[in-house]
Amino acid sequence: MSNNGVPNPIHYWLLSIQIFLFSSSALNARTAHGWGTKHHNPIKGGSHNLGHGSSSSSVYDSYQPYSPIFDVPSFGARGDGVSDDSKAFQVTWSAACAVKNATIKIPSKFRLLISPITLQGPCEPGLVLQIDGMIVAPGGPRMWLKPELLQWINFKNLHDFVIQGRGTINGQGSTWWWITPRILQNQLTNRNSRYDDTMKPTAVRFYSSLNLTIRDIKIQNSPRCHLKFDNCAGVKVTNLSISSPGDSPNTDGIHLQNSQRVEVENSTISCGDDCISIQTGCSDVNIQNIKCGPGHGISIGGLGKDGTLACVSNIVVQNSIMVDTLYGIRIKTWQGGVGSVKSVIFSDIEVSNVKVPIMIDQFYCEGGTCRNKTDAVSLTNITYNQINGTYATQAIHLACSDSIPCTNISMGNVLLTPSTTTKGLMQDLCWNSYGKSLATVFPPSLNCLETGNPLSKKASNFNRTHFTC
Repeated sequence: MSNNGVPNPIHYWLLSIQIFLFSSSALNARTAHGWGTKHHNPIKGGSHNLGHGSSSSSVYDSYQPYSPIFDVPSFGARGDGVSDDSKAFQVTWSAACAVKNATIKIPSKFRLLISPITLQGPCEPGLVLQIDGMIVAPGGPRMWLKPELLQWINFKNLHDFVIQGRGTINGQGSTWWWITPRILQNQLTNRNSRYDDTMKPTAVRFYSSLNLTIRDIKIQNSPRCHLKFDNCAGVKVTNLSISSPGDSPNTDGIHLQNSQRVEVENSTISCGDDCISIQTGCSDVNIQNIKCGPGHGISIGGLGKDGTLACVSNIVVQNSIMVDTLYGIRIKTWQGGVGSVKSVIFSDIEVSNVKVPIMIDQFYCEGGTCRNKTDAVSLTNITYNQINGTYATQAIHLACSDSIPCTNISMGNVLLTPSTTTKGLMQDLCWNSYGKSLATVFPPSLNCLETGNPLSKKASNFNRTHFTC
């Protein structure tokens, strides 16, 4: 101001310049980082119906207050399903990872072709990957290097991370499913190494991560396992659709390993192997409202391969449906393993034309002939309650270890009848399995559990191998 209190025009001019410069720099920063809800038209590549379920659109169209949006087109992704958008996706991830409560957005109608990639933390908390379009894998083994064979999209060292959306993750697995190791070796870039049938990639893998939520998306046609959690805790999977043909080999739906406090619910899984597979190191797992089929049912194991230690506890599988599956609810262990499976509840399970609804197999052996061994993973406190429906071959198959019996098995309210398409039935089996029926079971052959103390019977030859779980 001037000395007489009248505003100086020069001051007005300087203030206007400062406001203009500040506004311009803020706008440039916002654009450079892809913040805001910007809409982009993808390069022509076809439109796909990617809708899934009946989720409210408000979940996806409204983000957290002041949540920066990093949409992949702003970082150079073309989204035509032909161009490799891996670098653009990686740059988007790196930018969003550094910002609290950021959302990475893959717009609808985008087809993001992604080569094998690792998306790594630690990141700022609250990161969300919003998939409304489609992420597609390279179209066959020729596009892959050996170090990339075990997983396609690998998430690592994350905390408080969410994947959600209306979109699809497509592993394009049909080019992998029936390929032999010899052909695989000829097609892969590095032909100097030897390959086997296990060297096919999992579609989505989480490793060493905490507090994860995966909801509402589709995962389909993985070369091998669709969704894997390894060394994770605090996992919630809800309203997923996982699908591959029933004859696609080794395409587990969800695979859990060394993971605790896991919830899987309200999901539909069809595949060529276990709909859900629970491996060693898992505890406090709650699975409910799952529709499984085709597939091999919901399984614990195989555990104890090559004499390894296996520890599984506090598992609940409830309110689920198995349709046209090879098994319903199964526990499988290799001979020679050590450790324990304990405190498992299978409750309110409906089966329809399932080959064997209730299965314990402690002589599990993949291909060929396995040698008999004395050591075994011990099974105790296993509950079967409200298991109802139809079976195609055998109602129950409890084949417990010769040396270490299954103990404290409870069975009640089990009603299983042959399906109308059944042509040949096998006799129900209970071998070295101890427990009691708490309520009605049908057919009467299901009431086959032995009673008493198995340790008092010489034939049991209980093995007291030292192990720690």
